[in-house]
Amino acid sequence: MLVSSMTLTTPKKIKRKPRPPAHLSKTLPPVIAAWFARRGWKPRAHQLALLEAAKHRRSTLLIAPTGAGKTLAGFLPSLIALGTEKRKKAGAGLFTLYVSPLKALANDVARNLIAPIEEMGLNIRTETRTGDTSVARRQRQRVKPPQILLTTPEQVALLLSHPDAPHLFADLDTIILDELHALAPSKRGDLLALDLARLRTLAPNVMTVGLSATVARPSELRGYLVSQTHPETATLLSDLVTVEGGAKPDISILEVEDEIPWSGHTARYAMHEVYNAIRAHKLTLVFVNARLQAEVAFQELWRINEDNLPIGLHHGSLDALQRRKVESAMAAGKLRAVVATSTLDLGIDWGDVDLVIHLGAPKGASRFLQRIGRANHRMDEPSRGILVPGNRFEVLECRAAQQAAEVGAQDAVLSRSGALDVLAQHILGMACQAQFDPATLFSEIRSALPYAGLSRNQFDRAVEFVSTGGYALKNYDRFAKLKPTGDGKLRVANPRIAQQYRLNVGTIVDSPMLKVHLVSARRGAGRARQGGRVLGEVDEYFAEQLPPGATFVFAGEVLRFEGMRDTEVFVSRASAQDPMVPSYGGNKFPLSTHLAARVRAMLANPRDWPSLPPAVAHWLTLQSERSVLPATDEVLIETFPRAGRHFLVAYPFEGRLAHQTLGMLLTRRLHRADAQPLGFVANDYALALWTVGDMSDMIAQGRLSLSSLFDEDMLGDDLDAWLAESNLMKRTFRLAAVIAGLIERRHPGKVKSGRQVTMSTDLIYDVLRRHDPNHLLLEAAWADAATGLLDIRRLGDFLARVKNRIRHQSLPRVSPLSVPVLLEIGREVVAGHAHDSLLREAAEVLIHDAIGDC
Repeated sequence: MLVSSMTLTTPKKIKRKPRPPAHLSKTLPPVIAAWFARRGWKPRAHQLALLEAAKHRRSTLLIAPTGAGKTLAGFLPSLIALGTEKRKKAGAGLFTLYVSPLKALANDVARNLIAPIEEMGLNIRTETRTGDTSVARRQRQRVKPPQILLTTPEQVALLLSHPDAPHLFADLDTIILDELHALAPSKRGDLLALDLARLRTLAPNVMTVGLSATVARPSELRGYLVSQTHPETATLLSDLVTVEGGAKPDISILEVEDEIPWSGHTARYAMHEVYNAIRAHKLTLVFVNARLQAEVAFQELWRINEDNLPIGLHHGSLDALQRRKVESAMAAGKLRAVVATSTLDLGIDWGDVDLVIHLGAPKGASRFLQRIGRANHRMDEPSRGILVPGNRFEVLECRAAQQAAEVGAQDAVLSRSGALDVLAQHILGMACQAQFDPATLFSEIRSALPYAGLSRNQFDRAVEFVSTGGYALKNYDRFAKLKPTGDGKLRVANPRIAQQYRLNVGTIVDSPMLKVHLVSARRGAGRARQGGRVLGEVDEYFAEQLPPGATFVFAGEVLRFEGMRDTEVFVSRASAQDPMVPSYGGNKFPLSTHLAARVRAMLANPRDWPSLPPAVAHWLTLQSERSVLPATDEVLIETFPRAGRHFLVAYPFEGRLAHQTLGMLLTRRLHRADAQPLGFVANDYALALWTVGDMSDMIAQGRLSLSSLFDEDMLGDDLDAWLAESNLMKRTFRLAAVIAGLIERRHPGKVKSGRQVTMSTDLIYDVLRRHDPNHLLLEAAWADAATGLLDIRRLGDFLARVKNRIRHQSLPRVSPLSVPVLLEIGREVVAGHAHDSLLREAAEVLIHDAIGDC
C-alpha cells in the first residue's frame, strides 16, 4: 500500500472538550490525557510503565496478551516527545522507526496510528515504507524522512546500505519492534539483529521497545533490545514489563454428524458445520496451514453458500492488490468470513472478528494462541475458537492444543545461532554503506544477540567469502566483491555490486514464483502478448509439472493451464468443478515437540480416551486390543504382512520433515540388510516402510536388529552418503547461496528464472564438495538442513530419546493405528468429493483387515 506523507493538524472546531481527570493530567500531556478522556479510557498500567521507562531512556520488552494495547503503549513515548517543544530543538528528522514482520501489519498500524494522531491534533508526519512503496517515494524518504517510519526488516537493511544512512538515522530516538516473537526465531531475525547493531552505532542513545505476545522465556527476546558486548550484564540494561491476566480463550473442537476421516487434512467433511458457524457470527477468520487448504476450503464454502455470504480469501501467493482489498473489506465490516494462511496471523484490527475457526491441527501451541487471539481482539473479552481436525490423529493433536491453550503453554523456540549466509549478506551491505575496518565491524556484529558467540575465525571466513567467493572460487572475478583500501579497510569492488546488493537484499527466498495471468481459452500462452489480469503467483516447480489442459485450484477458482513463458503462467477459467491435480501446497508447519509430547501422553493414558469423540476412542481401544500403545518414553514399531508385502510402521510423532529423513535413512539400512525395501510414506505422526523381505521373520531370527536400525549413528555415514546423492542438500545450498549473495536472482530490468538459479548453484555445489568441502556456504547449508528441510536436529533428539526404548510388535495383520499412514501410500491424484470417496473406501478395506469382522 502506498501511504502519502501527511502533516496532521488540529481540527478547527471541537464542540466539547471534556477535562481529563487530575491523575491523567499529572501523567500525560493535556492533549493526550484529553484524548483518553474523550474515549472514556484510562491508560493501562503497562502503558504507563513504558512511559516511565522512556523517561529514564531504558529499552523495554513488553509481553502482553492480545488486545492489551501493546502498539499504543509502544508509540505513546514517541507521541508525547514529538508533541512537545523538546522535539523542535532536536530537528525534524527520523525520530521513531517501527519494524514489523509483515507489510500488511505496517499498513494496518499506520491506519490505527494516524487516527489517534489526528484526534489528538498532533503535528506528526507518519509514513510506511515496504516493497510496495514507489521508488520515487522511497528515494524522497531518504532525503526528507518522516518523523515516524513504519517498515519491515528488509527495508531497514536497504536503508542502512546507502552512504547517507548516518545522516538519515542521526536523530533516531526510538526503535519499536512489533511482534518480536515472530521475527526472532528466523533468518529475518538474524538480519534485524545485525541491523539493530548498526543502528546503535549510528545513534548511540537510541532506545528500543520490543512488543511481543506471551512467550515462555522472555530473556531470549530482551537480548535483541540492547548490545551484547557484555552478555552477562545485558539484561540489566533493559526492562521487562509483563501484562498478566486477560480473559482465557473459549476453545472447542467441532463435533459433526459425519464420521471423522482416517486421513487427509482439508476437513471437507465438516464444511456444512463450518458454514453454519460462520452464519452465526459477525466475522469469522478461517485459518489453515497451507495455501492448498485455503483454496480448497474457499471453494467448498462458496459451493454451499446458500445465503450468498461475502467470503474472502487471503494468502501469500495472491496479488498484493487483491490482499489489500480483502484487508480493507474486513476492517470495514463488509465480509462475513475470510479463509487465510499465516498472512493474517498478526494484525491490529481486522474488523469485528468474533470467531476463529482452525481447519486442521494447528501444529504448535504458540501459533494456535496467536491465531485464536484474532477473535475479540480485546484483552478483557475471551477469544472464541473452534478446532476442526482433518483426520483421527489430528483429533488427538487438536485436543492437545486445547489443553495447552487452557494452561497458556508456549512452545515457540526463539533462541538461535545467527546464520552464516545472513552474516555474509550483512557484511556486504555494510561495505555498500562505507568502507569498513574488519576489527571494528566484528565488534559491532558480536553485539547482536544471535552472533554474540561468533568467533573471529568464523567472521574472517565470512569476510573472505564476500571478498573472493572462497578458495575454490577466488579465480573468478564475479565473486570478488570487496577490495582492500590500503589502510587495512575493505570497500566494495565497484558501484555495480552495491546496486546488485540492493536489488537482492533480504532472507526470504521462497521457491521461484511465476505470475499467473487469466486469459481466454482461445488465446493461450502462445498468443498472449501483454498477458491478462494477474491473479497472483504460483511456485515455478508446480507450474513446470502441469501438462497443457490440466486444471487446478487457484485464487478461489478452478483454472485451466494454457502454458507458460519465461516467468509467466497463462490460465483460463475451467468448466470442470473438480480440478484434475491438486494445487501447490505452500509450506506446511511441522508438529511441535510440545504438542507431540502431549499426544504421546494421551495415547499412553486410557483414562483420557472417554473425553475424545466416540469413533476416536473406539479406534484407540481397538489398537490396545489388537496391538499395543506405547508409553510416553517409548517408540512403537509394528511389523506385519499385507498384500504380498511386509510392512514396518513406526510412530515417532516428530513431524513430517523428520519422518521423511528417517524414512530415507532407514531405506538405506534395510537395503544393506537385504530386506529389499520398496518404498516409504510419512505423515506428522508415523512412517511406514514396505519391503519384499519378511522383516518380522528377520527380527525373530536376529538378522535384523531394531536397536541397530534406529541407532544414532545413522546420522553419520548414512546421512552423508544420502545427502551426496540427493537433491535436497542442493536445494538447501541454493537458498543459502542466494541469501549470501553468491548467486543473484534480480538484475536491473530482469529476474533469473528458478531454472537458471538452480543450474548455477548446482554446478557450484558440486565444485565446492569436491574442491572446498569446508566452504562457508556448505557449512551454512548443513546448519539449515539440521532444522529446515531435513529436520536433522529433531531426528537426532528422537534417536537419543528412544535408545533402548523401542517396543516391537510382530502382528499377523494391519493394526488399527497404522491405517492413517497406510492410506498415504499410492494416493490417487484426484481432488474433490471423488477423492474423499476413494479415501473412505480404502480406509474401510484397511480397517476390515485390521479388525476382521468384529
